[in-house]
Amino acid sequence: MPNASLSGGAGTQISEALGALGARWGWFVGLGAVLLVLGMVAAIHVLSATVASVLFVAVLMVMAGIGQLVHAWRVKHWRGFLFWTASGLLYTVAGMLTFADPMTGAALLTLLLGAFLIASGALRLWIWFNHRAQPGWRWLALSGAITLLAGILIAAGWPANSVWILGLLLAFDLTFQGITLLMLGLALRARHRAGHV
Repeated sequence: MPNASLSGGAGTQISEALGALGARWGWFVGLGAVLLVLGMVAAIHVLSATVASVLFVAVLMVMAGIGQLVHAWRVKHWRGFLFWTASGLLYTVAGMLTFADPMTGAALLTLLLGAFLIASGALRLWIWFNHRAQPGWRWLALSGAITLLAGILIAAGWPANSVWILGLLLAFDLTFQGITLLMLGLALRARHRAGHV
């Protein structure tokens, strides 16, 4: 009985939360539409989207570097002071260099992306190989193979693909986020209207 009571309470809270969200379905639809339009613009202007994504990463790197430097000087009596200082300087300088030359930054980020995908795909395949007798692990092998292939394709096309690959990924991300939020907003609208019928 206590479990049923708790389950009923949780169900009521979820229903109330969905009801509150349903009243604001327009925000989801609006944001989804904006992201969808931005995704289409990024797909049309891939080079500009690449530069924008690189500049965004550069700003984040500078902010992270400054944060680490501030942290280092606040705990300068700790053993990790030199590590935090070096890390903060590295992030800040790398961010500034990327900001000063976005295309070189795009090339480096594209190479890092390819290396990350290759490493991630190889790791998934290695995990699958060690557990291949387990049922359902073929999906992990498929995921690893696709990820590894994507990384190899990016690395094989480098550096020529560095002018468009990041912009294309940004376009895909914005588009799919926009579609997801649009669908969620429309589903919330339908639920909200059904609750008021």
